[in-house]
Amino acid sequence: MTTLTSNRGRRRARRSRRSPLPAVIASIATAAGAVGLITWLLWPTWTPQKAGDPSEIPVSVGNTLFNVPAFAMRRKVQRHSGAQERVDLDFAYPSLGPPAMPRRVTAQTVHEEAPPIDVLFLSIALADDTVTPEERARTIYPRYLDAPGTAQADGLSLTPFRDGTPYANEDLAVSQAPALVARCSRDALTPGMCLSERRIEGADLVFRFPRSWLAQWRDVAGAMDRLVARIHRPHR
Repeated sequence: MTTLTSNRGRRRARRSRRSPLPAVIASIATAAGAVGLITWLLWPTWTPQKAGDPSEIPVSVGNTLFNVPAFAMRRKVQRHSGAQERVDLDFAYPSLGPPAMPRRVTAQTVHEEAPPIDVLFLSIALADDTVTPEERARTIYPRYLDAPGTAQADGLSLTPFRDGTPYANEDLAVSQAPALVARCSRDALTPGMCLSERRIEGADLVFRFPRSWLAQWRDVAGAMDRLVARIHRPHR
């Protein structure tokens, strides 16, 4: 009888050692740790907004973090947090708030004069392997310029690009204080537009605005600087 009881005890001990409960507990602990790490990495970095302020969405473009207002996102498919290859934004100018809804064109209004553009466009995309916008302005653009810049009374110079070059029918707008470099197409069947680029870490920012805004170029340069400071907060 003693031998039988001893054998049963040993069998129960072996079954206890083979119990999956410790492995289950270890798996749960590992999964909880992984979830906690992912939550910490993806947790929004912006500070809480005051009531009535537009919400911000943290996006990463080229491993560069931006907090962008949800109202500014032009495409619904881009309205999510996390890594993206490109983000397209619209801001009302000069308020930099939500842009007005575009006016619907009907058969009765198709021949009316188009309303002026009052939107500052911004695209953020992965930086490529080409030269930076600063290097392009310093080493590439001068090769294609036609003549010395025409200095304006308020400090902005406009220089045309030569015909037959990649930038034909465009002018280069340059100022030193505040800093501004923009390629601007000329008015034709459609109003001319300006393009101003800058690179932040692994992302290229491209601003687009009507050429007519060059009449107030200082305000435009200031608005672009404010937008960059608003959506990108460098690590300290």
